Amino acid sequence: MRKWISILLVLSLALFALGCQGSTKEAASSSGTTEANKEPYKIGAVVSATGPSSPLGLPEKNTLELEVEKINKAGGINGHKLELIIEDDQSDAKNAVTAVSKLIDKEKVIAVIAATISPSSIAVKPEIAKAKIPQMAMAAGIPITQDDPKEWVFRTANSDAVAVQKVIDYLSKDLKVKKIAILSDTNAFGQSGTDEFKKLAPKAGLDIVIVERYQTQDTNMTAQLTKIKGTDAEALVVWGTNPGPAQAAKNMKELGMTIPYVGSHGIANKTFIQLAGGAAEGVVFPAGKVLVPSSAKGEQAEVINKFMSDYKAKYNENPNSFAGHAYDAINILAEALKKAGTSDGVKLRDAIEKTSGFVGITGIFNYSKDNHDGTGADDMVMIEIKEGKWVEKK
Repeated sequence: MRKWISILLVLSLALFALGCQGSTKEAASSSGTTEANKEPYKIGAVVSATGPSSPLGLPEKNTLELEVEKINKAGGINGHKLELIIEDDQSDAKNAVTAVSKLIDKEKVIAVIAATISPSSIAVKPEIAKAKIPQMAMAAGIPITQDDPKEWVFRTANSDAVAVQKVIDYLSKDLKVKKIAILSDTNAFGQSGTDEFKKLAPKAGLDIVIVERYQTQDTNMTAQLTKIKGTDAEALVVWGTNPGPAQAAKNMKELGMTIPYVGSHGIANKTFIQLAGGAAEGVVFPAGKVLVPSSAKGEQAEVINKFMSDYKAKYNENPNSFAGHAYDAINILAEALKKAGTSDGVKLRDAIEKTSGFVGITGIFNYSKDNHDGTGADDMVMIEIKEGKWVEKK
């Protein structure tokens, strides 16, 4: 009798267990998906991992991979892991457009982080706007957020407008010069900076006595600098990204020019110092606080120091400003996804526009419907190169 009771008890427990299993499956089925099998959010990115702008794009690529790894390790966004698909535009705007088309049409991404340089960031705008998904640009050219189509694009680099004003303040208030020369790249970044100087310099009492231009790939600027040397300019502003500005510094030294060299935020990387060598000494430029972490205070200091520690542990080197732009792009996007609770393009764009007080590497971000730049002049500091190192210029 006891034997039969034991057999019946075992059968009852087995049937109960099967019943529970069935109920669990039904619950998962009725809700559509479980936390474990939610579809990943596909994020596209276009960076200049190779080509002349690779000193900017490679740290961005490293950072995007690092931050996505950290976000996924922490559980993703509302249970969705991030799937990052990175394309290399080889520092060429045409390649950037092809890459963005592939990300949108084939990979079906819900947002695109693009791009490293201003020409690429501007070139991809129409494709991304057509798809009605957000674009996070990591470049500084003013037309990125000011010219149509602009409804879908946000910027994480400091705008040229902010950087130019910072330089003008330094020239007029600290150097106390009245006459300046400008040497700029012919690309969109150089043009944007030059246009802004022409607009803002007269308001500060600065006279632009000459503007010279160079092609991005030029390897000698002696001709342009010789013309500048023949003027009464008291300081030279060089607006471009490497290698051009580094070559200009070397040519200035060869020509015996001693007027101050003030660069753009496009040289905020060690490559400028490596390429210019001794000619980099004394060069001053505006940049984010990540280059001199002691210039950051409070919560931003904590964010910068944590990022620097994580980046160095992974890549055995310190991050630069451009790595910071990528950190801000992916984390602002992640925060907006969390708040929107959906990958819908319009709702995601609206959530990014509501970003307020986001403590990033580049600055404290405050976006709105009419402000897709996010940061201001207080987010930048003037940096001087001394003995091959970055020092805050006070």
